[in-house]
Amino acid sequence: MGTSDVDQFAKKAVLSAPASSQQIQILNQVILAVSALSITGAGWIILSFCLFKEVRTFRHQLILGLAISDFFMAVNFLSSCAANLSGYSIGKHQAFCSFNGFMTQFFVVQTDYWVITIAICTFLILANHKHQASWIQEHRVLLWCVPWVLSILWAALGVGLDGYSNIGAWCWFGSDKTRLLVNFVPRWAIIIAMLGLYVRLYRIIYRAHEQFISFQDESSSHGIAGISSETGTGSSMRRIGRPATSMHITSKDGTIEVERNGTGAVTNGQTHVGRPSTVLKKLAKQMMYYPLAYMLIWTIPTSIRIYQSVTGVPAPFGIATVDKACIVVQGFADAIIYGLNESSKSVWRDKFRKTPATSPAPMHVNVQHEIRVERLSTIQTNCGRSSVHVV
Repeated sequence: MGTSDVDQFAKKAVLSAPASSQQIQILNQVILAVSALSITGAGWIILSFCLFKEVRTFRHQLILGLAISDFFMAVNFLSSCAANLSGYSIGKHQAFCSFNGFMTQFFVVQTDYWVITIAICTFLILANHKHQASWIQEHRVLLWCVPWVLSILWAALGVGLDGYSNIGAWCWFGSDKTRLLVNFVPRWAIIIAMLGLYVRLYRIIYRAHEQFISFQDESSSHGIAGISSETGTGSSMRRIGRPATSMHITSKDGTIEVERNGTGAVTNGQTHVGRPSTVLKKLAKQMMYYPLAYMLIWTIPTSIRIYQSVTGVPAPFGIATVDKACIVVQGFADAIIYGLNESSKSVWRDKFRKTPATSPAPMHVNVQHEIRVERLSTIQTNCGRSSVHVV
């Protein structure tokens, strides 16, 4: 590589890369630590899926794809930081930098495709779009291919558009404007789409919560602990009860497992007695954590891209370090968003829970109450066989 190429290479990276060797050292140490944290979080989700069949539902298969992307993205960041800290400056080795930048672009955009895929599939299944939900679950291999194909196209396109340059801790697009247009504008479109889908699901599930409240009020007047109807008394109950396969979405109080068997639609709620409505309400709130968390993660990096693109002045070192850390921490954040709120948490807790030798083993009792509730004629048309199970 000639002198003019080196100068151009350094110029492209000037806004994003630290100015001094001390700052480069500090930045790489921070990113190395955050990368290790993300590797741990993503690795935990992958290990949970491999070890426990309880977390191999259709939804968890999609989350596994996200975790794999997070894992290799963090490994890519860790490798570049380790190279810099060992004295092998990635900025002086264009071949390594190009490969590192390609992998960065490949996995960063792939995580975007995974989170929107999870959001769309969750919406179609829980909102009871039967035909679409059945199709996506019958073509899950295609769903797995889409994020990989799209991300490799974007990463290859990046080589021809702007090339990849050293930005301090890893290689990426040297131009902030390129990163803003290629990565951050599409990313915020995905976040807004996620927000719209989960807001819609929030409304559906919250209406189901209100239905449970009305059911409990009516059943209490008859001395009833649980009720049953064919489709639920209202559109909200019907909307969450007919997916093609099971999906596990948990709250701190228990698990709602929505599944369809050979005879019809069934909605199971495993929680404390008399509290199915509380679980539904927490489930509705949990749905909103996903887009809000991504908005929080990407707000600072987007603001820095806009600032540096408009002013042409690098952001202060401290803020720039937080900017890069927000990008790298995504694997750990996804482990919290999707892992701790999913059934893998309870599976690990059950595995390591020690039962005292003097105490009897815990016993789980399933109580199913199926009764016929006389309602007004306008409500009776909605009655049938699906049940609410209270454990």
